[in-house]
Amino acid sequence: MKKYHPLSAAPLLLLALLSGCGGGGGGGGAAAAAPAAGVTPATPATPPVSTASDWTVLANRCENPRPGTVDVRGSLMDELNWLRSFYGETYLWYRELPTNLRLENYTRAVDFFAVYKTSAVTNSGLPKDRFHFTYPTEVWDASSTSGSEVGYGISWVVNDSGSDWRVATVAPASPAALAGVQRGDTLWSVDGVPLTDNSGAAVNRINAGLFPATVGQHHQLTLTRPAGGLAISLTAQQVTSPPVQNVKTIDTPTGKVGYLQFDDHNQVSESELAKAFTTLKSAGVVDLVLDMRYNGGGYLAVASELAYMIAGPEASSGKAFERLQFNDKTPPQAPQPFLDKAFGFKGSELAGGAALPYLGLKRVTILTTPGTCSASESLINGLRGIDVEVNLIGGETCGKPYGFVPADNCGTTYFAIQLQGANHKGFGDYADGFQPTCRVGDDFGRALGDSSERLLSTALSYRANGICPAQPLMSRARSASVGSGAMKLVRPRAKEIAIRDR
Repeated sequence: MKKYHPLSAAPLLLLALLSGCGGGGGGGGAAAAAPAAGVTPATPATPPVSTASDWTVLANRCENPRPGTVDVRGSLMDELNWLRSFYGETYLWYRELPTNLRLENYTRAVDFFAVYKTSAVTNSGLPKDRFHFTYPTEVWDASSTSGSEVGYGISWVVNDSGSDWRVATVAPASPAALAGVQRGDTLWSVDGVPLTDNSGAAVNRINAGLFPATVGQHHQLTLTRPAGGLAISLTAQQVTSPPVQNVKTIDTPTGKVGYLQFDDHNQVSESELAKAFTTLKSAGVVDLVLDMRYNGGGYLAVASELAYMIAGPEASSGKAFERLQFNDKTPPQAPQPFLDKAFGFKGSELAGGAALPYLGLKRVTILTTPGTCSASESLINGLRGIDVEVNLIGGETCGKPYGFVPADNCGTTYFAIQLQGANHKGFGDYADGFQPTCRVGDDFGRALGDSSERLLSTALSYRANGICPAQPLMSRARSASVGSGAMKLVRPRAKEIAIRDR
């Protein structure tokens, strides 16, 4: 297990990841953000001020050390003090951290971490830090390297009230794909428990069935679709979802338009994107539609490489893809450049230093929803910073101009905001998301990549005539005040939050 210091690591490794905002739900692995049951909170007291060296001494001192790792025998208090020390030094808004949390009131480090963040809000009233989450380290390592996780191969979108769950994507050759699950299917029940049952026992059963913890678990889902109901039995497997899919060209009267679906800025996506752009370049595309409606982010270096592959050297050479703004305890960091050579991630097929293909486009169209977040937004902002025209078709993005480096300690990987990004022109103020050029609702009746699918067809139409559809989707502000609200992607780290809080 490696130790990782975000402030001494190369900027290329900085993450700009998602959380519940871009994926439906709140905090993630640290779901039960409360003092231990049965503990009477003591009178709040200001904790002692941590020194910069505390966290380095306390790292890997664990209540339950893992065999074969760098862990050593410690205590829960060591883990809690590590969190308070580390994020007291590196958290972007460290001055806004709560000072009335008594460590002895917590029986799990993740519960303390969940509330150790700012309580400030954005101009629109959203929590400023809605991107605070954790992962079990082994799960994070598998997901970030290869996109692999335990499940059925289904990604879900859910409305704000939690009453409407639909299948967004199905991983090829996954248990769900083999069982006939399709994009747009609506969830009705899990293991015989209807989704409308909000009792505690029902919620636990639904959680267990939708998000199995181990390979081999069997569960029954009942889905509905216009043609009728579908009852299926699924067995959880280790599923790998391709981050890049549906690479194709579309013939138009003004030339070939490239299309690709891009779902995750993970390590394996580096080589997959390079293959896709090589294909599109060979096909002679003159324009590009990049489908990132469900891309919640990932490695900032991958976003930088993708931006270069879109814009090419003429537009990007010598310019900053993202300027990294840390707190005032951190020495200034060099800007993230537009990377014209592969970083060479562990999960990538590209060797470090390999030249990347590029299209050299002056314009790109990106399909977006509130599930478009973090590194995906850095891509939008970075390209606009070098005057590439970026048209957004769909919904507003999640609003995350922030980033972090994963911090592993005692089997948990923690994610807390450590930096804000800005483009070459210095702009980085989009905490309430980027607004779409044309506002169009997601289309669950057609496959992604189908030229008649609503977002893609609108993108092609807008490219041809510069006119948006006459009937826009209601805004986020209005959708929050009526009925079900906008559909948002459920992220792995927000699973239990999304179900429990419906």
